[in-house]
Amino acid sequence: MGRLTDKVILIAGAGGIGNACARRLASEGAKVVLGDIDADISTGCACEIEQAGGKAVGLELDGSEEASIADAVQVALSRFGGLDGMHANYLQPSEGDSLDVLGIPMAEWDEVTRGQQRGYMLCTRHALPPMLKRGGGAILYTVSDAVYNSETVRVGYSMNKAAITALARHVATRFGHEGITANCIAPGLIVHDKVREMLPAEFLEKSRLATVNGRLGQPEDIAAMAALLLSDDGRHVTGQVMAVNGGTVMRA
Repeated sequence: MGRLTDKVILIAGAGGIGNACARRLASEGAKVVLGDIDADISTGCACEIEQAGGKAVGLELDGSEEASIADAVQVALSRFGGLDGMHANYLQPSEGDSLDVLGIPMAEWDEVTRGQQRGYMLCTRHALPPMLKRGGGAILYTVSDAVYNSETVRVGYSMNKAAITALARHVATRFGHEGITANCIAPGLIVHDKVREMLPAEFLEKSRLATVNGRLGQPEDIAAMAALLLSDDGRHVTGQVMAVNGGTVMRA
């Protein structure tokens, strides 16, 4: 019996972190609905979980489209009978967001905002009612250490991730008396296959040396924190931003 036994969790956003979270939650007894805009990634992970004896459904989920988010919630309700947790984990990529506040095209900024602020808000709006009907639950958002760090670029990314921390505090405050917790995980650099393909080995080694524990973050590190915050063991933690970064950013 795991600490998430029979809890139904929706994860919006598969891939390195999302798949690791799905596997960890399922291993602790959760029934997982995993969605991603690339349905092959989410369905493939769900099949692995099912083959290992867990319960999971993979589907297509476009985090910038309200109807897609609503459909994912309905799959959780129809397949598993309810919803106990939601983890919004996806990223809205934009080439223009590699620029500063003077250079980013507004169309690019709007696209990032649509997928992040608007998308995460819509995930919350659709997940909350069935969770409240169950008597409570846990909401989790993946943000970034960019909410603390200063950068010369990625202004849209950083602004949107910071805004999501405000969403978490709002949800925690507004619905706390109804049994809802809401928290953020702020990862540092998390290394999986896609990241290794994108970043040179020299950069990864420099990043490793920047940590105080001498290791690069892995998707499983985020999954471990997610399992805590989505379980009853995390029921007294709410409205927080939990940094998982090997000590590269330390905040009291």
